[in-house]
Amino acid sequence: MLKFAGIIPARYASTRFPGKPLVEINGKTMIHRVYLQATKVLEHVCVATDDARIEKEVKRFGGRVVMTSPNHQSGTDRCAEAAANLRKELGINFDVIINIQGDEPFIQPEQLRKLMSCFNNPETQIATLVKPLHNIDDILNPNHVKVVLNKDNRAMYFSRSPIPYIRGKETASWADCHQYFKHLGIYAYRTEVLNDVTRLSQSSLEIAESLEQLRWLENGLCIAVEKTDFESVAIDTPEDLEKLKGIEFVD
Repeated sequence: MLKFAGIIPARYASTRFPGKPLVEINGKTMIHRVYLQATKVLEHVCVATDDARIEKEVKRFGGRVVMTSPNHQSGTDRCAEAAANLRKELGINFDVIINIQGDEPFIQPEQLRKLMSCFNNPETQIATLVKPLHNIDDILNPNHVKVVLNKDNRAMYFSRSPIPYIRGKETASWADCHQYFKHLGIYAYRTEVLNDVTRLSQSSLEIAESLEQLRWLENGLCIAVEKTDFESVAIDTPEDLEKLKGIEFVD
């Protein structure tokens, strides 16, 4: 049976929302809520941070935390360091590492299980989730990353642009002509693949679209995709947090 571990990268510094992991949502900090959701499915969960304030909060609620280098360029790099530390600490050789975004307190157990199911196929190297898009405004929104899949539900390309382009049709009708998918920013990697991707140089497509996953595709890695109807609710700004007031959590 495959051994899974969940890593939650969490930074205190944020251009749009400093201190985001420590903001309170209905009586618990955001990082606490993400941790609780992850532990509904995963036995081994760890927060990866470079900030003593976040470390203190995770220890306060009884969670596991690993301090990582402040020089990482991405959550993937932080995740890889934390996974190596967790393996040494627990003495467990994890087969798959799930990188769980630290600003999504609504991550659902079903989403994690779907992601894990991708690794029933031994060919899966990396897995991620997508959600169907039905609204043309969402399709055209560059903040919603779109994904094109092949017949085996593997990612062919990710883009901030609406892909595919529907030739000969009015833009307003595109949602009726093709099923578009929005990428949800959660990944799972076979452990050896996670270590490999941290050593890859930035690619031209990655730089063009500012999407790290394009580096992996350019280097020939296979990204398996599962579909979910649950919306991804990332909290990027204080305004996003205000919208959550009054929402009930099931702890």
